[in-house]
Amino acid sequence: MVTLAEVAQHAGVSASTVSYVLSGKRSISASTRQRVEASIRELGYHPNAGARALASSRSNIIALMIPLRTDMYVPVMMEIAIAVTTTARAHGYDVLLLTGEEGPGAVRRVTGSGLADGMILMDVELEDERLPLLRASGQPAVLIGLPADTTGLTCVDLDWRATGALCVEHLAMLGHRDLAVIGEAPAVYERHTGFAERTLDGLRNRAAELGLRVLHRPCEGGYDAMAATLARTLDERPDTTGFLVQNESAVEPLLALLRQRGRAVPEDVSVAAICPDQVAVQASVRLTSVGIPAQEMGRRAVERLVAKLDGHTPDEVLLLPPHLTPRTSSGPAATRS
Repeated sequence: MVTLAEVAQHAGVSASTVSYVLSGKRSISASTRQRVEASIRELGYHPNAGARALASSRSNIIALMIPLRTDMYVPVMMEIAIAVTTTARAHGYDVLLLTGEEGPGAVRRVTGSGLADGMILMDVELEDERLPLLRASGQPAVLIGLPADTTGLTCVDLDWRATGALCVEHLAMLGHRDLAVIGEAPAVYERHTGFAERTLDGLRNRAAELGLRVLHRPCEGGYDAMAATLARTLDERPDTTGFLVQNESAVEPLLALLRQRGRAVPEDVSVAAICPDQVAVQASVRLTSVGIPAQEMGRRAVERLVAKLDGHTPDEVLLLPPHLTPRTSSGPAATRS
């Protein structure tokens, strides 16, 4: 078994420095901390949890609240969770995963029991009912998501408003004037989930500036739901030539249904999506898309929480800029007869 002294020798520091990196009792320079953490990973050092907790008055556990709802795309949530877990381990923390839909009850249980040193909250709503309790508790926390009021909070998220605007700009540049947005399941909007609401705000505002017409239709996903949504959309806006999809489970059904209707992609209609790159490149037509930086969001959230636990980081909002990758699903708008 690797010892703390062996880690110190490998990193070229004192044993007490390694102890301070693990416990957070003293401020350690970023370069030294990184060198120690690299040695810990390379040697496979695992500090004794009980001794570590007694020495630091910490549990060295981070609680991750990730409600697994049926209307959410679970693979993205799990990718974020894996990034949180691996980054936390690199900083000497284990992760307590809370997957129920307990809301404030879970926050109360963690903050009142001392189970965890800090918390990371996902699936953030604009008026999230967990936040008043979190603010009152003083528990160090980071949100992966953005509520309406970020006062006193540290948040990490993709810039969803900019994401929606970027997709609209891409389709407008290709000459599309009538756009249809195939959105998340209705329950996501009923909860006022932050990422969905902000995407919609961004694309609507940019479309208005560019003089485009936008029709937004929530969709449960799956073939039957997508068939009904597409039929309604084309009945209401038969001149629609651009589709923007923010619902991974609706991507392939939409492409199949467009083929059935004799609408070629991208010759007749263009499709852009907000989805993981893997979904975009594995679709039957390679999708123009804005990727979801799940790993980066998870990593950055842990880094900011660890910094907060060490007393180094004030509250802040970090929005990751979106990047659109053009692929074969988008092209110039067809000339109307």
